[in-house]
Amino acid sequence: MKARESILIVEDDFDIARIVSDYLRKEGYETTWASTGKEGFEEFKVREYSLILVDLMLPEMDGYTLCEKIRLESDVPLLIVSAKTEEESKVRGLGLGADDYLTKPFGLEELSARIRSHLRRYNRYLQKEEESVQQFLHGLAIDFSKRAVYLHQLPLSLTAKEMDMLILLAKNPFQTFTKAELYEHVWQQDDIEGNNTVTVHIKSLRMKLNDNTRSSKFIQTVWGEGYRFIGDQLI
Repeated sequence: MKARESILIVEDDFDIARIVSDYLRKEGYETTWASTGKEGFEEFKVREYSLILVDLMLPEMDGYTLCEKIRLESDVPLLIVSAKTEEESKVRGLGLGADDYLTKPFGLEELSARIRSHLRRYNRYLQKEEESVQQFLHGLAIDFSKRAVYLHQLPLSLTAKEMDMLILLAKNPFQTFTKAELYEHVWQQDDIEGNNTVTVHIKSLRMKLNDNTRSSKFIQTVWGEGYRFIGDQLI
């Protein structure tokens, strides 16, 4: 039997979250509720969802930041549900990677119709992804779905945090991440001033990739800013 599609609802208004959750469950979806942006990101990190509903005005982490963080790591459909009606808010939300924007108050039937539409497109997209392995020059291969890394066809033994960092960097090539951003994404904690954790893990990851700092093939240091992935993908 096919598993029910799961939807994460990130909404700080209990009444709205309950009404939406109850309706979607009756429609056959499995739902999870997070009441803050930070809690929503933590839920996203621990399991896979078919679609995520995001309010913008959230405590701890606003909806814009949440959408941006999720989109760096996943192509899961993001549907913003917000009372903010300004065009600027819609443009900003969609520009950060959201797939749709629904203004409160909204009808539950319209919400359900939009969800079905985005799920159909996303499922077709997943079916077209026949190959999740990306090959790069200098012998690097990354299997994103299986979380496996190979160098010259030999599997590399990476720690969970090293794997998380490499996947995040490789999925966003040539985008510079500060140490604080890497720490917040991978360790899911606020960075502490003087924290040397990211530096240590990057050094270990480079050693396993046989990636020389002075002539980087994969992970480049952007002095004064952070790190970025510069691997040349084979077509």
